[in-house]
Amino acid sequence: MKYNEIEEKIGVKFKNRNYLQTAFTHRSYLNEHKEENIENNERLEFLGDAVLELIISSNLYHNYPDKAEGELTSIRAALVRTESIAEETKRLKVGQYLRMSKGEEESGGQEKTYLLANLYESIIGAIYLEAGYEECRSFVDRTLLKKIKRIIREELFIDPKTKVQEIIQERFKVTPTYELVKEEGPDHEKSFTVEIKRANRTIAYGVGHSKQKAEEDAARNAIELLEKKKHIVS
Repeated sequence: MKYNEIEEKIGVKFKNRNYLQTAFTHRSYLNEHKEENIENNERLEFLGDAVLELIISSNLYHNYPDKAEGELTSIRAALVRTESIAEETKRLKVGQYLRMSKGEEESGGQEKTYLLANLYESIIGAIYLEAGYEECRSFVDRTLLKKIKRIIREELFIDPKTKVQEIIQERFKVTPTYELVKEEGPDHEKSFTVEIKRANRTIAYGVGHSKQKAEEDAARNAIELLEKKKHIVS
């Protein structure tokens, strides 16, 4: 693995690079390299997810004292949705280092949204074990937390399916519909792709670990697109 490149991109130096090796090892890789006595990144992802939730919750609690518990929960959910986290992994350009099986790689695994989101959380787990909470907080602060102000300013934390329905009904006088277009991955790592449509015209796509999450992601993407193109007429 190109440890120096990874460390430079994420801004953290590791004394124990085994943590990095684990963070960048997908379970499919071990199916083809059973001789390597290492584990996949799922346990680090579990740890990183918990640390990430604490970092974001603490940030919201201290910086937005005017927000009630319900709003804080919604803002946090908008920030940590799969697509949002995956965007940060793409921005860091570290997906290329994710080790996986040849089949997974050939199917575009290093660009799959849910795998990139999992990788981000695995990296946080690795940083936590290597350097502790404050280093994790610094990493999240210079990546994911930059989105909070926009989420609040544009009210992206409001239930996206409700919001996009209001926009489409007001603008086009129709009710949006959702259609499942793809389902892939093993049961423990399912990925659903959904499209949101007005009449028979596709507006946007969304991806998630469940149909509900994929629909919410599609709704958010549709809102963003429609807000950018208010000049569009039916």
